[in-house]
Amino acid sequence: MTENAQQQPPAPSTDLPTQYAPADVEGPLYERWVERGYFEADEKSDKPPYTIVIPPPNVTGSLHLGHAFQHTLMDALTRRKRMQGYEALWLPGMDHAGIATQNKVEQQLAEEGKSRHDLGREEFVERVWQWKEEYGGRILGQMRRLGDGVDWSRERFTMDEGLSKAVLTIFKRLYEDELIYRAERIINWCPRCLTAISDIEVEYQEDAGELVSIRYGEGEDSLVVATTRAETMLGDTAVAVHPDDERYKHLIGRQIKLPLTDRTIPVVADAHVDPAFGTGAVKVTPAHDPNDFEIGRRHDLPSLTIMDEHGVITVHGPFIGLDRFEARSAVVGALKEQGRIVAEKRPYMHSVGHCSRCKTTVEPRLSMQWWVKVGPLAKAAGDAVRDGRVKIHPEDMSKRYFDWVDNMHDWCISRQLWWGHRIPIWYGPDGEVVCVGPDDEPPTGEGWTQDSDVLDTWFSSGLWPFSTLGWPEKTPELKKFYPTDVLLTGHDIIFFWVARMMMFGLYAMDGEAPFHTIALTGLVRDEFGKKMSKSNPNAVDPLVWMDAYGSDAVRFTLANGANPGADVPIGEDWVKASRNFTNKIWNATRFALMNGATIEGPLPDASEMSAADRWILSRLNTTVAQVDAYYDDYQFAKLADALYHFAWDEVFDWYVELSKTTFFAGGEPARVSGRVLGEVLDVMLRLLHPVIPFVTDALWTTLTGGESLVVGDWPTDSGFRDKAAEQEIELVQRVITEVRRFRKDQGLKDGQKVPARLELSGTALAPHEAAIRQLLRLQPEGDAFTATATLPVAGAEVALDLSGTIDVAAERKRLAKDLAAAEKEKAQANAKLGNEAFLAKAPDHVVDKIRTRLTKAEEDITRIQSQLERLPQA
Repeated sequence: MTENAQQQPPAPSTDLPTQYAPADVEGPLYERWVERGYFEADEKSDKPPYTIVIPPPNVTGSLHLGHAFQHTLMDALTRRKRMQGYEALWLPGMDHAGIATQNKVEQQLAEEGKSRHDLGREEFVERVWQWKEEYGGRILGQMRRLGDGVDWSRERFTMDEGLSKAVLTIFKRLYEDELIYRAERIINWCPRCLTAISDIEVEYQEDAGELVSIRYGEGEDSLVVATTRAETMLGDTAVAVHPDDERYKHLIGRQIKLPLTDRTIPVVADAHVDPAFGTGAVKVTPAHDPNDFEIGRRHDLPSLTIMDEHGVITVHGPFIGLDRFEARSAVVGALKEQGRIVAEKRPYMHSVGHCSRCKTTVEPRLSMQWWVKVGPLAKAAGDAVRDGRVKIHPEDMSKRYFDWVDNMHDWCISRQLWWGHRIPIWYGPDGEVVCVGPDDEPPTGEGWTQDSDVLDTWFSSGLWPFSTLGWPEKTPELKKFYPTDVLLTGHDIIFFWVARMMMFGLYAMDGEAPFHTIALTGLVRDEFGKKMSKSNPNAVDPLVWMDAYGSDAVRFTLANGANPGADVPIGEDWVKASRNFTNKIWNATRFALMNGATIEGPLPDASEMSAADRWILSRLNTTVAQVDAYYDDYQFAKLADALYHFAWDEVFDWYVELSKTTFFAGGEPARVSGRVLGEVLDVMLRLLHPVIPFVTDALWTTLTGGESLVVGDWPTDSGFRDKAAEQEIELVQRVITEVRRFRKDQGLKDGQKVPARLELSGTALAPHEAAIRQLLRLQPEGDAFTATATLPVAGAEVALDLSGTIDVAAERKRLAKDLAAAEKEKAQANAKLGNEAFLAKAPDHVVDKIRTRLTKAEEDITRIQSQLERLPQA
């Protein structure tokens, strides 16, 4: 099953502490892995490549459960491939996070009573770099704590020299291909961050507003519009109605008076207007609404900007200088004084955009910005998935991807910030516009200035899969490790990042997509399924759990909840359970080592093995095959569950327990079982290693004397199966399980010994009598044995002498009371289900609940009657 099984390693040590202490093991072990270069990938290697680039966390960030979740899965994939013989590269790095990082430094300056303008652009940018060196990258140290097996020698930053060159290169190529242009359009503007933000950086939420109905015009030349943003009427340049709306046909083309102003505005006919919504007439403010902007373009309407970058009104005397929300109330008050409010303000819940960084209400604003023409790029990104070059997993997530790339609007890439990649455009004194690439000299002379904006953070991170490997240079790394194998990321950033990388990768790399597979995960939620948030008391720092329970426990909990594309609930009790699992692995391996488990020498022939030996090896190989299949299908929850039940249930609870009598007896059977147990532990620890690397490596090196599981071999399915042994052990399990259930029903304590006679002759159970007696605490029957309860099971018979162990009369009385209660419950449920009038009126869920009660009552009756039949006569 493994190469090591045929080698002669140094004699293993059994010197393991009695208890597993993660804090003593994890830190030193990780540093040893890094020092020995286990995670470093070699582009000169002739091994097949396997590449994952880490979704670069923000330089401002710290490890949260979402990071821990995705990093655990990526680490598991990479560790397995490394063990399978691939040249595995998991490439780390950080994103400069334009808005977030600039905000951090501006907050720091504010505490000093300064602003960035006090420093000037160059000095401010230098200050950000200083902040980055001092405070940025905390998350990198936290990744080490989690056990991330990344190649630290290749760590990248989106603003390092190489990546900056890549940004300038692709900008110039896109510009020369007329895929980047400058235009005045409506953008999402954040009055707090003072920059444009893209559609995908806007978070929408239902906010309480007030709908105001306003009369425009006079007499028969009047109409009513409704709005939640009354202040924007100061910038109206038309009212639009549907061309077929009979109510307003007489007004189309006419001018009407705009209240509070000295202007008249036209009534235009536009098919965009829904005549059935509201009054069927809408105000048109082209400079402050994206839909109105399009109406304005169709009808050559002027665009009047009425507020500045801070959201402060700049037009019409009485309102100049008011904040937009202050102006809203003031405008409504003024309209009311003129009798223009035709309906009282009424509450109105509507979807309002907020800046994803600072949560400020976003303001649509007409602005001159730089844009990427996404049409041909998005089509290529869609085609790559449709023709199978890139697989999306799970497949049903493809619809979300297509919904985005097939309907993508041009991308606003300019940001009014100082921290970031500055747009490489120079403007000349006579209107010249020059794009400067990385190898070009910028124009000099009087009147030449560089564009003051920087690029959207997602522009540089969209190049991540190839810029991190040295592009635009044709490096050996790029040749070896591009395209990457899998992008594992949350479904929530399909739009932010996945689509950007697809577009840029296909464009820059001659149609070669940046990854073969997009494996989408859900989001981590609390144990009740609620979204975790710093503003809620349910947010958890994973480092706190790592301190308390160990990194392996956190990793296993996260992997165990990772169903493709589905959200992952997690609670502290589940982490405790995973801690118990790691402790179980430690304690059971320690016991095994103390009782002869070894990998020395070849695996004995099956003819020398007991049925239990053959059974566990058969189950082992089945588990290897299952785990491989689950990995290949990104079914982390299923593979974690399979490993948990194999390790805890089959190896520790059954095989080790069944083999104790063999170990205690000694001799050749004990030697054979010791070698089988060593083999099972060797393979089991290898299978578990990618998910829980620390405890498995510590145990495996002790068991085998090997160097490290990080560079160990991944187990393969040897093909060994023994169905006869599996069936035989299943019979043993049935007997033990049934008798244990009976003991529990009779109130016997786990360690309480009971005299018993076992009739096993003629069955496959006969060789297992000693193990059955030991596991069930069954004593030999003795001379005074009286069979007071007999259990026929699995073709055998187990007779027990319960005299002196329980009060039979009291037990019969208790069971009779329980039986009467169950029969009463059954009668009541049957009465309701037999009542046609009740069934006709009762909701379906009520009827279903009663049916469930009936089923449970019937099961209880059967169980209690069986217990009564088995009890001795009083």
